[in-house]
Amino acid sequence: MQNNLGRFLHKRAQLGPDREALVEVERGRRFSYRELDDRATRTANALKALGVGKGDRVAVLMMNGAEYIESYFALGRIGAVMVPLNWRLVPDELEFIIGDAGATVLLFDGEFDETVSALHARETPIRDWVRVGGEGPEFSQDYDTLQAAASGEFPECEACDDDNLFIMYTSGTTGLPKGVVHSHATMIASSTTILMTAEIRLDDSYLQILPLFHVGALAPLTAVIHRGGTIVIMRAFDPGQIFPIIEREKIDCMLAVPAMLNFMLAVDNHGDHDISTLRWIQSGAAPVPVSLIERYGEIGIQIHQVYGMTETGGPACLISAEDSLRKAGSTGPAFFHTDVRVVDESGEPVAPGGIGEVLIRGAHIMKEYWNRPDATAETIRDGWLHSGDMATIDADGFVYIQDRKKDMIISGGENVYPAEVENTLSAHPEIADIAVIGQPSDRWGESAAAIVVRAGGSEISGDAIRDWCQGKLARFKQPRVVEFVDEIPRNPTGKILKRILRDEFPGPAPE
Repeated sequence: MQNNLGRFLHKRAQLGPDREALVEVERGRRFSYRELDDRATRTANALKALGVGKGDRVAVLMMNGAEYIESYFALGRIGAVMVPLNWRLVPDELEFIIGDAGATVLLFDGEFDETVSALHARETPIRDWVRVGGEGPEFSQDYDTLQAAASGEFPECEACDDDNLFIMYTSGTTGLPKGVVHSHATMIASSTTILMTAEIRLDDSYLQILPLFHVGALAPLTAVIHRGGTIVIMRAFDPGQIFPIIEREKIDCMLAVPAMLNFMLAVDNHGDHDISTLRWIQSGAAPVPVSLIERYGEIGIQIHQVYGMTETGGPACLISAEDSLRKAGSTGPAFFHTDVRVVDESGEPVAPGGIGEVLIRGAHIMKEYWNRPDATAETIRDGWLHSGDMATIDADGFVYIQDRKKDMIISGGENVYPAEVENTLSAHPEIADIAVIGQPSDRWGESAAAIVVRAGGSEISGDAIRDWCQGKLARFKQPRVVEFVDEIPRNPTGKILKRILRDEFPGPAPE
């Protein structure tokens, strides 16, 4: 068997054709492995008919659903490369990603007609615009029509192993997103280490609530299909529906970021449902407070902290519920097929309790940054991925994340890099200097705060600065707080001393 991830769904359909593969919560559609595999095959052949071949990039701007999943496996089968797009981004941000990736086809949901029309009016490499959900803009083709007319014969696999599978963009410290390239081999390794570490069983129902443009959604989905479980998918997160879905679909496991966990407990009737089938919830993207783990423990739900990143294909460290209380504040030891160490500035392992940078090694780390050999060489050295995260590690190998070396902010599970926000705000003619820091938020985990030096004679307000961000930055990146100062503290080389700013403006941010 070729190591082609696109074939995983097909192989599962051969082993268990009548097993339930997918349940769409909002639309009530249910698919067996045979049915989902057939749809993926027809999608693959429809894309081939459009001229999509090995190495071609296909951008996907969709909400969670069957079409997203079948496109993922379809593109893998024909050797094409998926470019998942964050639907929270504005056209300026999407235009950059599409252009940088060189995507020639865009698959999109009807919810994004306005955004896609704005992109169509710009200079992009997109030649085919394929819309899910019926008739759309006059320049688009209908996904369902193309799929229905396509052959149901399994296409010849044209890629495997080290060939590219997807390019997932993550914001960089320079302010421009970088494309993280994963291959068939890296994502098969990601799935394998997840399955060897997390307790995912053959008959499990996995509730998918994170958007599939996140590796924290795409990696576990891949693992559940690999194992032969059932994906129960929500088009978008709705905290009021989670507990009823767990009861109705007999959910066994799921993943949610801490902000989602908070929203779920805030629902008034969350205790009125039978959730006895749920064994665990993994939670990542930000540290999970021990108090939150304890609150979930009181209602019989285990919270397993997970640590990883787009560049690792998802996995790095995972902790069990028992250890998360015994090792309060830790994200656990490394996954089964993963090595993690914490090193000082000279690259030597730190002593237990010492702080250093987290390095990760495994067959699942990214292949490269797309068209960025400089950034790739800086990040992957001697086979180790340098995370930029600072942590301590104890004598048992349990990792405790302390800070983010690159000053990244995590707001509601989304990565916000201050440099990108600073670049946008510094273009305002009434801003002389700018620094962006994170402030704690009860609702979102963290929110961005802008520390601003006004240009001479300016009386610009915080509201005016927030208005400036509209259409330039996604909402989750926009500063919740704007503070004005006479001077931004910097060291002799000009680097902003954000530690001082965090001490001076500790928050919390308003909800």
